[in-house]
Amino acid sequence: MLSGGAAQKNETGLLLKSNEKAQKYGLVLSREQAAAIIATRNAALQRTGRVEFGSGVLGRIAEAFCDSPWISQEDYEQTLHEVTGLFYEFKNETMDIISDDELIDFMKEAFDGFCKGSLELLAGRALPMLAEHVRSGEPSESFIYRAEQYEQS
Repeated sequence: MLSGGAAQKNETGLLLKSNEKAQKYGLVLSREQAAAIIATRNAALQRTGRVEFGSGVLGRIAEAFCDSPWISQEDYEQTLHEVTGLFYEFKNETMDIISDDELIDFMKEAFDGFCKGSLELLAGRALPMLAEHVRSGEPSESFIYRAEQYEQS
């Protein structure tokens, strides 16, 4: 088992590994930015009462979102902070019925698609609609979202 400092260093290294893919899209995280995103993750885990084992999802989130046409180097870190918080919030909202990868894939597809890079739309419309669908007992695979679902009522 790793001590707190060693675990933090290991997590930072794993998140920085996502730079290998992100650099292809002109994005890179510094060691300090990675540590800050890990702190955001830790706060989100505490806020949502969740526990995470293993390497977690931060690297998968970073790799999923780095090729988004809506993200630039200037907002990459902030986007990852916000997406990380949303991920843990909606893991709770979906009652852990859908897998981490399914949730990350949905978030990325919605963010790039109908949300057109809007974190507000992702948080306020797309993810709540998915959570409602999943809580109703329907399989997540049957959830189809369309542009008209995102229009303000």
